[in-house]
Amino acid sequence: MKLPTVALVGKPNVGKSTIFNKLIGKKVSIIEDTPGVTRDRIYGDVIYNDYKFHIIDTGGIDVGKELFNNEIKVQTQIAIDEADTILFVVDGLEELNVNDYAIRDMLMKSGKKVIVVVNKLDNVKRSDNIYNFYELGFSDVIGISGEHNLGFGELLDLIVKDFSKNNITEEDNEVIKFAIIGRPNVGKSSLLNALLNENKAIVSDIAGTTRDAVDTPFKYDGKEFIAIDTAGIRKSGKIYENIEKYSVLRSMKAIERSDVCLLVINAEEGIIEHDKHIASYALESGKAIVIVVNKWDTVKDKDDIKTYTKLIREEFKFISYAPIVFLSALTKKRIHTLLPEIIKVYENHHKEIKTSILNDVIREAVFLNEPPSYKGKRLKIYFVNQSGTKPPKFTLNVNSKGLVHFSYERYLENQLRENFDLEGTPIILQFKNKNE
Repeated sequence: MKLPTVALVGKPNVGKSTIFNKLIGKKVSIIEDTPGVTRDRIYGDVIYNDYKFHIIDTGGIDVGKELFNNEIKVQTQIAIDEADTILFVVDGLEELNVNDYAIRDMLMKSGKKVIVVVNKLDNVKRSDNIYNFYELGFSDVIGISGEHNLGFGELLDLIVKDFSKNNITEEDNEVIKFAIIGRPNVGKSSLLNALLNENKAIVSDIAGTTRDAVDTPFKYDGKEFIAIDTAGIRKSGKIYENIEKYSVLRSMKAIERSDVCLLVINAEEGIIEHDKHIASYALESGKAIVIVVNKWDTVKDKDDIKTYTKLIREEFKFISYAPIVFLSALTKKRIHTLLPEIIKVYENHHKEIKTSILNDVIREAVFLNEPPSYKGKRLKIYFVNQSGTKPPKFTLNVNSKGLVHFSYERYLENQLRENFDLEGTPIILQFKNKNE
């Protein structure tokens, strides 16, 4: 079952980004200390009780300003198209103006569920202002204060009222589901067609298929696959096709339902920051990853794979474990190398390691390189067990998890990867105090 999508829309300076950050529980506009991953973005996931949904923030629409406004309006229209529910954010301290009515008209045409969120109502006197906004013509109107964290429980109850509980379902684990993700025009559809060895991909109406994503089942080497293609675009026109933020949203929807993500890069254009944005979502979702360098036929020195590999490793340090496949979807050169890699990383993503062998490896790692001491105390690791898969998760029982330094955690991860084939999958190390 697909996750519902909620979009925040409104004029500038009504507090959309503050509300967005409160709902997802963190400030996403801050750059994190992860090499190569920029966190300034407008998409996230919200978990509330037994519900989970995507949320999209959008730029403020100001009909009186031409600069960038057309692009913002198109991005907002895209968000509206993709959303199941729309939060129309208005400023509770101001009168309605031409921008509010212009947005109201867009939303009326959409036919979507709309909740008017009257922001900045942080005291009793201001709360009476809410009645002014029923004039917009929507039945659901709620007052909140994003800055003071007021009214969010009631808002979330209203958002999820029509959503299904536990709306994340597992599909048959025997079927390998892989998503073809990447920015526009890198050859995602061509890659799918080359894999199927057909001139045109067959569209299959499978339950759970998200809007604008095509699920294509096929068999290879006795195994069943479902390819989730995100290349189709419902709206025609270059302006839709060229907006990179749209491709991130489409990728997120495919990522959530996949086991393996194929991050497709255009060899002709090289690596850009947006490729890293998309890769970061696959990483955060804990999916196995294969980096696919497409259009390799356009590279003059086709034997220079070593140099290109080094470049990718530099740019994608945060997924250094991902295998790289060089191919041409157009000529089908090296296309045969891709599916075996998908199978391998899928199996590693589901890998289970015996507890006794796991403890032997960690004990040897500690013997070779003791944890650093901190204020006269040193980290002690008593026992390790694998506590999950998809991706593999390892729980280490220690004397004090406060003594775990990030560099030592990285060392332990590297030791696990050197001793076990975990290529293509992220792994999670969880430290737990012995007496917890």
